[in-house]
Amino acid sequence: MFDFFKKKEPNQEQSVEKEEKKGFFSLTFDNLKKTIEKTSESLVGNVISRVQDEEEFDEFILDDMEELLIKADLGVNTASSIVDKLRSGAGSKMKPSQVKEYLKNEFSAILESAGSNVLSYKDGELNIYFIVGVNGAGKTTLIGKLAHRFRLQGKKVLVAAGDTFRAAAEEQLNIWSERAGAEIVRNDGADPASVVFDAIKKAKNENFDVVLVDTAGRLQNKFNLMQELQKVKSVIDKQAPEALRETILVLDANTGQNGLSQAKVFTECVNLTSVALTKLDGSAKGGIIIAIAREMNLPVKLIGVGEKMEDLKDFDAKDYIDALFA
Repeated sequence: MFDFFKKKEPNQEQSVEKEEKKGFFSLTFDNLKKTIEKTSESLVGNVISRVQDEEEFDEFILDDMEELLIKADLGVNTASSIVDKLRSGAGSKMKPSQVKEYLKNEFSAILESAGSNVLSYKDGELNIYFIVGVNGAGKTTLIGKLAHRFRLQGKKVLVAAGDTFRAAAEEQLNIWSERAGAEIVRNDGADPASVVFDAIKKAKNENFDVVLVDTAGRLQNKFNLMQELQKVKSVIDKQAPEALRETILVLDANTGQNGLSQAKVFTECVNLTSVALTKLDGSAKGGIIIAIAREMNLPVKLIGVGEKMEDLKDFDAKDYIDALFA
């Protein structure tokens, strides 16, 4: 009955402080830790278990370490770069028992170098978000959840249904828009660029705060995809270049290293600014966050951790690293 007066343990105090600092759109540290526990095991736990009890680094240990990092979807180039530092001299100055600290520092430096994880937004101006990604990655759901977020913040939101070729895409987007309380511009079967043109015109005339642009994601024909996205981007650049806040690549966390090849394709099409990683909850392949940061110089800004409207959360690089190594 006197628990109220008991002194909190240091770790407990830190956890409470972290949880209190989080906003509605942030994931608490404990929930983040639970969300990425499979990634933590594959990316950190397996490597540490293999390495930390060895007396010295040798080529066999380093090869095993590199293989484990690659299997954890860190990407071949990123895994090789991290291990090559140990091969080239750092390993002679460090004991295998220090590998946890080494990996934590390397991962932190990579994420920091990719830039800010804060979603760009300017008050009192039109804010356009150009959403791209392959079909099935979760673009429609992400747009609905992002619309919901902005509406909760009191913003006037317009959705541009730019995926006009997939039969169900516009109807699904319409349902999500209604749920979020956002308006939608759609013209089934029309040229996507014309839909976006109409949306920007409406947004300017009616003083919208946010426009969310949906796009198709058919990788089967790369040339057509590039041509279409470039046309849409051209419309935005001509009609409201100062309003384009983010070009966001939506990736399914479960695609792992395939996410890198997708990022490269879409980078050829448009100038990406950030990544939204969907379906992170329960995935063992969250290491792709670090691979994309290093190889594509793209920060993750949003993560999907569930099916509910409020399950689109801000990504915090420091918390992600802390949770990986907790």
